[in-house]
Amino acid sequence: MLDKIKIRLQFMLPKQGLTQLAGWFASRNVGFVTQWAIKLFAKAYKVNMNEAQKSELTAYSTFNDFFIRTLKDGARPIVEAEHQLAQPADGAVSQLGPIDNDLIFQAKGHNYTVEALLAGQYQLADKFRGGDFITTYLSPSDYHRVHMPCDGLLTEMIYVPGDLFSVNPLTAANVPNLFARNERLICVFDTPFGTMVQILVGATIVGSIDTVWSGCVNPQREGVIKRWTYPAQGEESAIFLQKGEEMGLFKLGSTVINLFEPNKIRFNASLIPGYATRMGELLAESIDEQQRTETVS
Repeated sequence: MLDKIKIRLQFMLPKQGLTQLAGWFASRNVGFVTQWAIKLFAKAYKVNMNEAQKSELTAYSTFNDFFIRTLKDGARPIVEAEHQLAQPADGAVSQLGPIDNDLIFQAKGHNYTVEALLAGQYQLADKFRGGDFITTYLSPSDYHRVHMPCDGLLTEMIYVPGDLFSVNPLTAANVPNLFARNERLICVFDTPFGTMVQILVGATIVGSIDTVWSGCVNPQREGVIKRWTYPAQGEESAIFLQKGEEMGLFKLGSTVINLFEPNKIRFNASLIPGYATRMGELLAESIDEQQRTETVS
């Protein structure tokens, strides 16, 4: 009964207004109120400050500064082999597996299409038919910077306005097409593993989504799709990021979705829904490398 009430409230509450209010407060130094909010949040969600570069809560002047805190050097080792892909974020696996033609599994009884997720970009969506996906949920207690699973050249970025439902497991199990209806930022990369898409999904009280190359992409929430294309490798202003390098962040938490082309990667066999992820740990390996290893053995 309580779960039904929580879901119903999400349809009824003014999520845009609440998000703007939360973003306004989180970006300001309101003296003892800000410090009280940070301490209360850290205690309630058992935030591990020992791994943060600034481990004292009083070192953060705004809630956003605390929420997007950086980690100490070496806190997240990155898998090194060229055939290995790294986890892009701290969080938990929501779902993962093969894309059934154009369908991505959200939760029991709920699927959504790649084309809907990619805002109708059908030529891009066609690349991922029969490919692989993984959805990683970042809880409030997690580190909220997002990193690259592998080396990648940014070719395109698409901002898609949308709703701001929560993206926690309860909502994913009860709101159809959740990730294809929420606000999201689609980043397309050319990688050694084919085309890869990394999508940062907005949610209730997510004040903004930022990237390292463009800053905040949704400052005004104007309600229109925006698309940027980027130079080829070797050209001036090309954006190339290495495996493990930061690519973006959430100012308050959300979800990351990765899409891979067919027959390019095989996920770490340990990954199942609910598995706790740590940025830099093994996400997947190249299928070509796995096949070569199996042949040699």
